[in-house]
Amino acid sequence: MLRRAGIHSPSDLRRLGAVAAYCHVKRTGAKASLNLLWALEGALTGQTWQVVAKVDRTRLLLALEDHEQERG
Repeated sequence: MLRRAGIHSPSDLRRLGAVAAYCHVKRTGAKASLNLLWALEGALTGQTWQVVAKVDRTRLLLALEDHEQERG
C-alpha cells in the first residue's frame, strides 16, 4: 500500500508524517482502516499500534481532519 502511494522508504514516511502518509494511501483507493494510521505513527515513534490507538487517537484524528480540510 505504501509503495503504491509513492512511499518507498522510512525517510519518505518521516518526511510526510503518519497523517499525510495515511492520506496518500487512502487516495490510491486502498481499503486502509485507521489501524494503518496507528501503525504508521507507531513506526515513527517506536510504539505499538495498540499504544498509539489508545494514547494518541484523539490527536491523530484531529490532525487527520485538519489535513483533509486543508486539501479541500
